Amino acid sequence: MADSLRRLINNESCRILQEKLESWYKDYHINSCDQNLNRCCEIIEMNSMIQGQLFTILNQTAREGGHYAGVETIKSRLLPWLGTCFSSTTLGRPFETSLSLIQESIEKERQLREFASTRNHELQQLEKELNATRLQLTLVQQDLKASQAQEESALRNLDRLNDYEQQVQILKDEIAILGAQKSVLHSRLARSRSPSPRRCQSRSPSPLPLRSCSPGRAKLTNAARHAHLVARFSEIYTQERLDAQNLLRTYIDDLEIVQRIIYVAAVESFHAAKMAFRQFKMRVRKTLSLAYSGPESLEDTVLDYIVRHEDLYDVQASVNEVIRAMNINPKISFPPEVDFIMISSLIRELCRVAFSMQTLVPPLDIAFGADGELFNESKYRRSYDSDFTAPLVVYHVWPALMENDSIIVKGEAVSKRGALWSRRSRSKSRSRSRSMSPILSHSANPSRTLLPRSRSPSPIRSGSPRPALNTSTTSDCLGPCAFT
Repeated sequence: MADSLRRLINNESCRILQEKLESWYKDYHINSCDQNLNRCCEIIEMNSMIQGQLFTILNQTAREGGHYAGVETIKSRLLPWLGTCFSSTTLGRPFETSLSLIQESIEKERQLREFASTRNHELQQLEKELNATRLQLTLVQQDLKASQAQEESALRNLDRLNDYEQQVQILKDEIAILGAQKSVLHSRLARSRSPSPRRCQSRSPSPLPLRSCSPGRAKLTNAARHAHLVARFSEIYTQERLDAQNLLRTYIDDLEIVQRIIYVAAVESFHAAKMAFRQFKMRVRKTLSLAYSGPESLEDTVLDYIVRHEDLYDVQASVNEVIRAMNINPKISFPPEVDFIMISSLIRELCRVAFSMQTLVPPLDIAFGADGELFNESKYRRSYDSDFTAPLVVYHVWPALMENDSIIVKGEAVSKRGALWSRRSRSKSRSRSRSMSPILSHSANPSRTLLPRSRSPSPIRSGSPRPALNTSTTSDCLGPCAFT
């Protein structure tokens, strides 16, 4: 502003304008009308130039004063003067436009300041809340660490207490077993001194090795063993089953025959394991009933003993029984150059899982399945090559797992329209022969020879019927050892 004012003074425009006015006044009566008009226009032009420079200085002065400085002066002096001195509306339009722009700029800057202030306030509030949240998170983490430390300490103490209780219970069991053995020895000694027809019967050895057991272990670990066995059953389906299937596919091209063989192996494994569990339980009950007087019931004690001594289960005998049953099963055919023993690893794992499932309360078992049965969505899921609109099951791929009457793990089945009757008609005219799988003992010679023999259509014709349950001893098997 000072520079513009200095330039206005240096130009001496006002002094020249004054001189022109004085000269025009002296010659006004001498000049003609045109000369006077020319002089007046010249003075107006000079005056407009000076006014333009003054308005420039006015704008600069208003800007230097800030957003609100000089507003009252402009309203009280400049605007009324402009309204009275200029008759034409076009003369005041540039300044009015400039003033409106100034006011809009002032209003926008005010709004921006308010917005910035509001945002700063919100940011401060958010920062405070963030700091409070961080503080709470730190406190929660500290509490969590303290809780974890307390939990670990409590678990360690609980483990120690369980160890102490198990050791005490083991000692009590050993004392009870020793007392029972002592009583048996005394009774044998007394019977040996007096002649009796039952003398040779009393000298029969104990049916199984006596070990210490911990009553209550089966109940305490029932839920954990249940979850583990269900997961293991599913794992066998996804791993061992596929391994056995790939191994059989190297000798058999028909996928249906391979899947039927694996399904029969699973069914026979559960049957053999349940029979072995029944026999094992009867032996344990017979041994522990001689001198048991603990706080738990005899059935609970027997079940606890089996849970702790599952290593006494002769799984190889069950594997041999499964292979023997598969050799006489009329539903599966097999090339004579291969043997069912090649899938013995799958059968062994199924027998172990099935035997352990019988120690649960309630026990787990596989669902019954028959070719041609009505497909049940809650019991099976269809294979990828099935006809999803077919109502009947052609054959089964994997059995379903049941607890009482509820399905807990679905099986797998194949359903196709019209395939069941065509397969039955073909199976009547099909005759195959294969080598029988010998029942191996634990000390079997690895270099065994396969003796060829004709395949029998049924267990009755083969001359080696499937062992049945002894109904005379069924009443001795209580609780989960009963077969369904």
